[in-house]
Amino acid sequence: MGFKPVKVGICGLGTVGGGTFNVLKRNEVEISRRAGRLIQVAAIGTRRPNPDCDTNGVQITSDIFDVARNPEIDVVVELIGGTDVARDLVLTALDNGKHVVTANKALIAVHGNEIFEAAQRKNLIVAFEASVAGGIPIVKAIREGLAANSINWVAGIINGTGNFILTEMRDKGRAFDDVLAEAQALGYAEADPTFDVEGIDAAHKLTILGSLAFGIPLQFQHAYTEGISKITTDDVRYAEELGYRIKHLGISRRTTEGVELRVHPTLIPQDQLIANVNGVMNAVMVDADAVGPTLYYGAGAGAEATASAVIADLVDVVRTMTADRDNRVPHLAFHPSRLSSLPVLPMEEVETAYYLRLQAEDHPGVLAEVTRILADQSISIDAILQKSAPDSDLIPVIILTDAVQEKRMNAAISAIESLKEIRGAVTRIRVERLNG
Repeated sequence: MGFKPVKVGICGLGTVGGGTFNVLKRNEVEISRRAGRLIQVAAIGTRRPNPDCDTNGVQITSDIFDVARNPEIDVVVELIGGTDVARDLVLTALDNGKHVVTANKALIAVHGNEIFEAAQRKNLIVAFEASVAGGIPIVKAIREGLAANSINWVAGIINGTGNFILTEMRDKGRAFDDVLAEAQALGYAEADPTFDVEGIDAAHKLTILGSLAFGIPLQFQHAYTEGISKITTDDVRYAEELGYRIKHLGISRRTTEGVELRVHPTLIPQDQLIANVNGVMNAVMVDADAVGPTLYYGAGAGAEATASAVIADLVDVVRTMTADRDNRVPHLAFHPSRLSSLPVLPMEEVETAYYLRLQAEDHPGVLAEVTRILADQSISIDAILQKSAPDSDLIPVIILTDAVQEKRMNAAISAIESLKEIRGAVTRIRVERLNG
């Protein structure tokens, strides 16, 4: 093709690094036809070899910083994960005049503002499609495909482990702990599953989506995060009876007061497409003014699915390496000088509907007390289920409310919990109808 090959250094040869190396090799001809130049892996930084990769003839070092400083390399692909070493690696690569491709959502969510600023100064690109929802090209869709639109909200199932657990709980009536143990045995969940089940991983990804959708700086520290470990099979069953499914959703919505950025278990109507995304699959729904709602579905993890996004970024970098920074797609979709100072809304300011489950003593008038408390906070009730519990003196009561500001709901829940006929804590799950 007349152009000299673009030389790539891959740092980290684990699942994603190995997949990237193999797909690049296997589809080399097709990829170079798309990019207009040959893309060659010229160096690999890894602590241990990957038996699934034939790296014959490629220079391998155990010091990833050698790759970032190697004068031969044009693009550094960061696939080591974590935030501290990865941040140093990426900044070193940029300092040495190299473009960067990364699959690291934590790195972008936590240090992205600083990294993008360094890239701008050096007229370099940092591409991060693979950091959100694995192989689904959601970054590109929001940043480029929907550029005409004013986006209203983004809602995503963006953690496969959590989705697998909730799917199994619903399909087989299994308890959370039981399914989590299986997810660990299958390798879907880490030995320490906190990042997945407590929503931190999803919050990293949602932080990125919120910035792309609304043109605000990355603000992971302001994302509200709640996990799924307290969801019971009863909740799953009652939700179903009311016509809903429980999903662990990341939601970012623009309001006049600010941007919502929140990850939590959510009831969504079971006829919504996204309610039927099961197992380890990911999906992101975007509602925008001109196009309406669009849905992006696919594999959110895995060696080759994620490699697909990493290599798409490489192709983008190769196509635009020679363009000046002002003629490239901006990192966060909006021109860096035009980012908005719209704040991230604190959770108590957010307005949403609620599912409440309480254990009440079987006395007349208890329900009247509960509904009075809700009425005092101007909370209207959408549905009530009262279950019989023949072998207990406690009856489960399930209430669906209309939308209300969270701080009002907090006040109502404390008042309900202080009633002597209510035993234990009130379970609260937020409800989103996701109407376009």
